[in-house]
Amino acid sequence: MKIINDLLFDNNNHQVDFRATPNHGGKYTPQFLVMHYTAATEGKGSISWFMNKDAKASAHLVIDRDGAITQFAAFTTVTWHAGVSEWNGLVGMNRFSIGIELVNGGRVVKTANNWICPVDKKIVQDTDVIIARHKNESHEAGWQVYTNFQMQVATEVSSLLVKTYGLKDVLGHEDIAPHRKSDPGPAFPMGSFRSKVMGRKDNTPEVFTTTTAVNIRAGAGTQFVTLTDELPKNTQVTVLKREGNWSFVEVLEKVHGLNDLEGWVFSKYLVSKK
Repeated sequence: MKIINDLLFDNNNHQVDFRATPNHGGKYTPQFLVMHYTAATEGKGSISWFMNKDAKASAHLVIDRDGAITQFAAFTTVTWHAGVSEWNGLVGMNRFSIGIELVNGGRVVKTANNWICPVDKKIVQDTDVIIARHKNESHEAGWQVYTNFQMQVATEVSSLLVKTYGLKDVLGHEDIAPHRKSDPGPAFPMGSFRSKVMGRKDNTPEVFTTTTAVNIRAGAGTQFVTLTDELPKNTQVTVLKREGNWSFVEVLEKVHGLNDLEGWVFSKYLVSKK
């Protein structure tokens, strides 16, 4: 794939399907990539919604479950995907981020016989559902999984965006609006996705271990809730960023039944393996 004049072209040098959304702001310089799910199982509803002026919502891209891509605005044009949001002192992340929506029902509801997407009322097959606890919540729920091809396309596109615009990081909507949003949710492998997209594996990130059992929290401070039980002593992590005496870490192993766990720990409880 390639980007020409801030528009996306596929591997055959054809521009991806472009629908000019009326829901956009002015020009900007993107700094981050924010991942979302559509909360619906089919892409056509989201595409129509982003084309509706009354919706007052949009994103730069929608990637369907079969990998089909629709673009709604140039990557240097503000879209309205983040809403009330904040990250590292930046308020209103629409003005700082590219938004990608992945077609996915998100949290699904179990009826007597089926899993149902509460937004479009479509049935989601048992094989397309995982039971998991969201990192910002305390209970388990059903979540629709992302397709392999969808993830492959998302990884390729996101890597290109990071390289083209020098983006600083990949975030979830749940990170920048944690009290009201849960996308892309626990079915999305954010840890490994971020590593692939940001190229961190090529940089051989330093591995740390916890020196004692330690809390992992939703933010950099004891006022933030814990995401799960304490990380056991000798848990391996990589540090993605630091803020004061706190480190935002990616846990490199399955802990308390959770994969791709990320959160904040007190830095003094980490020691380098080098």
